[in-house]
Amino acid sequence: MPLKLVRLELARTPAFPEGDPNHGYEIRMPLSRDGRIDAKAFKKAATLCTVRHFRPGQDDDRGQLVRTEGGGWAISYVPGEEDDERMIRLDTHVFRIGEYVSISEHGAGEQAFRVASIDDVALSH
Repeated sequence: MPLKLVRLELARTPAFPEGDPNHGYEIRMPLSRDGRIDAKAFKKAATLCTVRHFRPGQDDDRGQLVRTEGGGWAISYVPGEEDDERMIRLDTHVFRIGEYVSISEHGAGEQAFRVASIDDVALSH
């Protein structure tokens, strides 16, 4: 099961009319041929589906992509749901460069992020 490294960068906002490539996420996840998250493959490799959240002037946060009780998706930085950042309708998104994904960030609310790149992940054995 090949994993992809999807880089998301902050989309246009009033504070950042051109977006911000220094604020975003790098998410390792399995994608199907049509660019959607592959839930079956995720079950088999959930521990490999990691997230790096980067922002200017702050240390990176590292977490896991997780399924929520309601069947949705979130980013979790510590066990439990209290710190989770919901990924809005992740199961219906097509991951292609230039497409947008919404994430409910702590302290910032729902934000749009643009898919900036999608690369293969080399797994070491």
